[in-house]
Amino acid sequence: MIPSHPVGAPPGLRGRGFALLIAATAVGLCGFAAVLPLVPLWAVRGGAGEFGAGTTTAAFMLTTVLTQLAMPRMLERGGYRWAFPVGALIMGLPAPLFALSSDLAPLIAVSAVRGVGFGMVSVAGTAMAARLVPPEQVGRATGYYGLAVGLPQVVILPGGVALALDIGFDAAFWITGLCSLAGAALSLGVRFADGGRNRPLLDAPPRAAPGAGRGPSLAAPLVLMLLTASSAGAVVTFVAVPLADTPWLVGASLAAYAALVVVGRWSAGFSYDRHGRTLLLVPGMAAAVGGTALIAAGLWGPTACVPLGAALFGLGFGAVQNETVTLMLNRAGPAGQGRASAVWNIGYDAGAGAGAMLLGLLIQILGYGPAFAVLAAALAAVLPLARVSRR
Repeated sequence: MIPSHPVGAPPGLRGRGFALLIAATAVGLCGFAAVLPLVPLWAVRGGAGEFGAGTTTAAFMLTTVLTQLAMPRMLERGGYRWAFPVGALIMGLPAPLFALSSDLAPLIAVSAVRGVGFGMVSVAGTAMAARLVPPEQVGRATGYYGLAVGLPQVVILPGGVALALDIGFDAAFWITGLCSLAGAALSLGVRFADGGRNRPLLDAPPRAAPGAGRGPSLAAPLVLMLLTASSAGAVVTFVAVPLADTPWLVGASLAAYAALVVVGRWSAGFSYDRHGRTLLLVPGMAAAVGGTALIAAGLWGPTACVPLGAALFGLGFGAVQNETVTLMLNRAGPAGQGRASAVWNIGYDAGAGAGAMLLGLLIQILGYGPAFAVLAAALAAVLPLARVSRR
């Protein structure tokens, strides 16, 4: 289990501070989830090809990862106090600028700016979820945090596309920007909740030992996150494009993906706290492989396979998310929580960005079905690594 917390008993899962963090995440990240499929679709309508559309997601994820590299040092110097609200503002304020042009260059530029904010929010939020609870609640805390990230996506991923197609992209971009601003306002309350008991938890933690969070113990879960997140980035970025003539199928696929991510992540968190070890990492990776293969089959032939594949992939990806983050937090210890969160989020976001760009290139060369088949084969190749990570 994770070592004792360095600053006394935190308020835990029932604390108001943790509840505010969950609310800020659920509301604020709506502005992240809705834009992921919208910007590539907006770029395609502006004349960009699939590779160009994928670069908008890649630019967002590139600046996200570059920001995440700097986050451990920021958090060690007291960044827990301000990183989330400032990041949410940086993510939300530029969102309406997408509506000004569908040309590729400005879309990439705005995406890059917003990536800085998301990098701050993602690392700070994951680490705060672990810091605000005692060690025996960390698995459930990361599971709840996963619910806050994932549940809104059940509505937002398909709903954002439907909103844009029905009443216009302008309204969709404005609404998503306002969501991030609301998340910034909510997150400001974490420091003042629970009678001030959260303040020591959000001050500078003890410094991690040299090399903490960077050793071989994090390498295997990092690789798993990179590859599964690559598949997730590809699914969210491109599943709407070939199915745009059947909006209901796009909505069903994205909703199924988002809903089952939540189920997979919560199940893994509950299992980790109950059994004290990862039991769902290997089954989660296997489900991710099968789901990606089903999506490939649906884009190659019967489209009914696409929502089934998206659901199965989402279930596996959700489990892999929580199993890898709890492994990293456990191995890094309280002093290394910021660094472990950064490593995990870098794996997630670098994978999503690379997956969107590389799959866009593969789609232009091979077509949708074969490109997703290549992705399924890549996931299957690292399945044995999940057994190593469990140990």
